[in-house]
Amino acid sequence: MTRGITMQAKRLANFELLRITAMLMVIALHYVAEAGIMLEPAETGESLWFGTVLGTAVESFCIVAVNVYVLTSGYFMVRSGFKVNRIVRLICQVYFYALLIPLVLAAAGIPILADREGLYGWIQYLLPVATGHYWFATEYVLLYLFSPFINAACEKMSKRQLGTVITLLLGVFCIVKSVVPIALATDSFGYDFGWFMCLYAVGSYIGLYGIPFLEKGKRGFWLYAGSSLGTFMLAVGIFFIHTETGWFSYYFEALFHYNFVLCFIGAVGLFYGFSKIRIREGKAADLIRLIGPLSFGVYLLQMHVDIRDRWMSWAGSLGSGIDKTSPAGLLIDMILMVLLVYVAGISVDYIRSRFFGLAEKLLAGRRGVYRSR
Repeated sequence: MTRGITMQAKRLANFELLRITAMLMVIALHYVAEAGIMLEPAETGESLWFGTVLGTAVESFCIVAVNVYVLTSGYFMVRSGFKVNRIVRLICQVYFYALLIPLVLAAAGIPILADREGLYGWIQYLLPVATGHYWFATEYVLLYLFSPFINAACEKMSKRQLGTVITLLLGVFCIVKSVVPIALATDSFGYDFGWFMCLYAVGSYIGLYGIPFLEKGKRGFWLYAGSSLGTFMLAVGIFFIHTETGWFSYYFEALFHYNFVLCFIGAVGLFYGFSKIRIREGKAADLIRLIGPLSFGVYLLQMHVDIRDRWMSWAGSLGSGIDKTSPAGLLIDMILMVLLVYVAGISVDYIRSRFFGLAEKLLAGRRGVYRSR
């Protein structure tokens, strides 16, 4: 077997930059959703204005973010193998946010979910993976637990066999739903373990063999840009068709499902584009390596059940003087909000990482003492 892209033991700054970019995209998606500035063809008679055009464009170009995260996992983990300490760290990181946030909010006198839901609220804190408190974390943990089986299958099969299996998986999870203009009973819109498994397999294939067409120049970035622009143009076109006829309201939503074909192709393109970037070693590369691994904590902070419906109003108070009805004001507000949430998130996760690092050293020291006795 040959590798599509050379790997190194040291964290690659270009892929860490991809993680940072993907998380900024995720925050932008949350901003668009909370601000309600996307085209909604289900509401006939709605007119276009800058806000909805901007929101739809942001959605079109950022929707690839989740797929990129899973592709990256498959790309690296197909060779690195299953490590118990990695899944333990991930689960502990989830619990850090799931348990600490309600305690801090309650101490500050801010109502929490458990105040309204009682036992059910506490269960979401105590069992964040099992309850789907963080849907991405739930599916990702399941994917990681199954990764040894997927890795073994990818290593065992020939290049042709693996390519055939991936093609069939894409047909089931992606191609069919992308051409049928109605909701399918088996389609979970890419929010499920099945789609994550498919993406993981694609990432593994890229890690093992690469995609020759995307190896040259900036083809990956062009593929991402073309796919995202295609999504945006389809969205605007369907909006006008629906306004006149009332047709295709579901298909408009399907454009922004993670397993829609353009979203998948765009994610592969963006992933490959960043894989070809070479970042010169130095302070900038070191800073990227420091920040990149902290990005997942931004999601865990922003999408906690006690924060996900509040962060917009909390952060928005800092930009109360911005005129969001103007194109420039809305754009500035979105950029500031995205950066504010990201900086706050990595700051908290940096503290968390230092605390975890200290705890691991103490535990390692105790194990050393016990072994020496």
